[in-house]
Amino acid sequence: MKRKTAIAILSAFILGSFTSAAYSSSKAIKQRMIERLPVIKALKDQGIVGENNRGFLEFIGTKKERADAVDAENSDRKLVYDAIAKQQGTTVEVVGKHRAVQIANKARPGQWLQDANGKWYQK
Repeated sequence: MKRKTAIAILSAFILGSFTSAAYSSSKAIKQRMIERLPVIKALKDQGIVGENNRGFLEFIGTKKERADAVDAENSDRKLVYDAIAKQQGTTVEVVGKHRAVQIANKARPGQWLQDANGKWYQK
């Protein structure tokens, strides 16, 4: 009996640690994305980056201004899409494509978007 209780307590502790770690991680990702938002908005407004049809940022032309911010944003988006995919029992690709549609619907006029066929256009 004592062994079962000890195992139950240990299991709850481990599960709680993972849940706490996942929560902390998601909070950190969200905070990083919020902090990057002004840079990402400016890059979109300047036509330097657009939203591709997979839910990620992509450079439109040859100018690669703030590639560090774009790479970091895409990395964090991948982590978020991966978590959502696991939660919903689907793939990162499906989540990304769904998110791309949401992003396109909310995009401001003049921002670059990629349609489902891969063609770039300005909203």
